[in-house]
Amino acid sequence: MKLITAIIKPFKLDEVREALATVGVQGITVTEVKGFGRQKGHTELYRGAEYVVDFLPKVKVEAAVGDEMVDQVVEALEKSARTGKIGDGKIFVYSLEQVIRIRTGETGEAAL
Repeated sequence: MKLITAIIKPFKLDEVREALATVGVQGITVTEVKGFGRQKGHTELYRGAEYVVDFLPKVKVEAAVGDEMVDQVVEALEKSARTGKIGDGKIFVYSLEQVIRIRTGETGEAAL
């Protein structure tokens, strides 16, 4: 089992959600986050004053999937979140040791 976490641009969320549903992902967790990568933020002009925006708004999408689905999910994330411009985000894949469904007590892949 793997936990796939993607940091994406907020306006790409609906497209990503649809792509994940298409490949069979049954549930996701979405969190609004702020951060920066290589772009180190940007400067903006507001009422004639220039200021630096260090942390850019992003969306973190997390999905726990079986090992056999990892490649499909990563590919779906890449295609649906890509704009081709700087700041498109990152995808992280972590190993999951154990998953437990609280309601039923199911464990492992059955709990996904």
